[in-house]
Amino acid sequence: MHPRIEDYALIGDEQTAALVGTDGSVDWLCLPRFDSAACFARLLGDDDNGHWRIAPAGAERCTRRAYRPDTLVLDTEWETADGAVRVTDFMPQRDRAPDLVRVVEGLRGEVTLHSVLKLRFDYGSVVPWMRRTDGHRVAVAGPDSAWLRSEPEVESWGQDFGTHAEFTVAAGEKVAFVLTWHPSHEPRPALIDPYDALEHSVEDWRAWAAHCTYDGPYRDEVVRSLITLKALTYKPTGGIVAAATTSLPEEPGGVRNWDYRFCWLRDSTLTLGALLAAGYLDEAEAWRDWLVRAVAGNPADLQIMYGVAGERRLPELELPWLSGFADSAPVRIGNDAVNQLQLDVYGEVMDSLSLARLAGLQPEPQVWALQRALMDFLTTAWRQPDEGLWEVRGGRKQFVHSKVMTWVAADRAVRTLEAHPELGGDLDGWRALREEVHREVCEKGYDPERNTFTQSYGSRELDAALLLIPRLGFLPPDDPRVVGTVDAIGAELTREGLVERYSTEEDPADGPPDGRGPDGLPGGEGTFLVCSFWYADALHATGRTKEARRLFERLVSLANDVGLLAEEYDPVAGRQLGNFPQAFSHIGLVNTALALFGDGDGADEEAD
Repeated sequence: MHPRIEDYALIGDEQTAALVGTDGSVDWLCLPRFDSAACFARLLGDDDNGHWRIAPAGAERCTRRAYRPDTLVLDTEWETADGAVRVTDFMPQRDRAPDLVRVVEGLRGEVTLHSVLKLRFDYGSVVPWMRRTDGHRVAVAGPDSAWLRSEPEVESWGQDFGTHAEFTVAAGEKVAFVLTWHPSHEPRPALIDPYDALEHSVEDWRAWAAHCTYDGPYRDEVVRSLITLKALTYKPTGGIVAAATTSLPEEPGGVRNWDYRFCWLRDSTLTLGALLAAGYLDEAEAWRDWLVRAVAGNPADLQIMYGVAGERRLPELELPWLSGFADSAPVRIGNDAVNQLQLDVYGEVMDSLSLARLAGLQPEPQVWALQRALMDFLTTAWRQPDEGLWEVRGGRKQFVHSKVMTWVAADRAVRTLEAHPELGGDLDGWRALREEVHREVCEKGYDPERNTFTQSYGSRELDAALLLIPRLGFLPPDDPRVVGTVDAIGAELTREGLVERYSTEEDPADGPPDGRGPDGLPGGEGTFLVCSFWYADALHATGRTKEARRLFERLVSLANDVGLLAEEYDPVAGRQLGNFPQAFSHIGLVNTALALFGDGDGADEEAD
């Protein structure tokens, strides 16, 4: 039986990440970066596409597992007839080379364990040449080299193009395995002490978690989400990837399988807000600096996403040798959505830089010049149709959220210049733009018959992004049009109480059925977790705080046993869907917790 997405836990070193299953198998790891080729790709294929399993002989699913409090160090335990054993998995912050460390510790009795390591470079397609050197197993293929050692040394043998070992631990005994990657043309990097590395990793994560300034209800869940966000940060640049994986399906067996190992501008404001509100100014500043570097250049060339170091070319390819998670093909790397026009990103960049300035982050001299250039472009480009923030592949439309974000861009530019007139800029022109966009959205993007804003001009479809209208300041929360939109989304865009991004059902008005929804893709998808957090925020803002808190509590309960959330959730099948763990989902959790409980008072503000 194929594992479920929620069967996995995340470990990482702030440059890449691995997924460890409840069966003790590392099934996903890209080296040396988040967006590098995977050397373990069983997640998207089978055993022969690469994995590393350590577990008691004959055992399947573990008895229990948990992160050590306030860390990214994972303990997995098995109870067997012969005793109990723990495997501790982590990736220490690297000096030069990435290390994956697995420490086996006997807890009770004597337990025999089996280790199976199958390295498969280039997304499970390349079997490396294995040799022994100085007590190490060394794998080499093309540009990749990996060294496996154990302390104390455990005898291993080759079988079925893998490295096997069988060993026994008694209570109190430990065996540490270390897998180290480096470019094959370079000498082996210095060896780490796995036990010292474990101690330092625990200390480092706990010291970082202690900086969290939030001290209200659900603090453990908030800290876990912040640690996850930190784990998805590429430390050398400050860029934050949307998820650690590619091609985990939005519908089992479907084709909505995308690569999320890149940095999206759409996440920028909400990410920055969560980091600042929780007290992580250094991380917020690093993310702001990544943003400024990534978007520098011709404003007309602004992309919706970039690589972790700001790379612009992210060509989309399919990997036919991988069957896909739960046979959900194709498996894709890269993302063609990078070429889409999404006008909302201009508003998100302007909002992020405005928020950073208001928060007192050290301004960079070139930032305002960049913002002026963005506004110069947007002043004429905002009337164009675009693909919208959900990256639909069904053609461009006049998306209401994109127009609202144009208003946000103009509003933040006006507010900044009013507060700092010495910066200089077209204040009158931006005020006029702000007024014009607001008037047009309220005229063309609002359905007075149903008292709701719509997904695009003239459409009857809804869009969960409309829930952000009061948060962005476009209209106050008590405006009847805002209340009507929240009610309409609650009535028409929820499934089992959770919110969908938009309807994926075919619209008869679009012509004869062709099996494709309004977004140009076949099949459906799960409910979007971040959209459900937005719904909770909107309920709270419109005075329905008890309802908002009940929804928040339900959303928190959907996390897996170690507190992680994917992109989507199927409330009927009761399973997580989409790439995992998803930064946007965890950002939503943090921001909603801060909105509901940020004053430290858990009491409800209003009655049912």
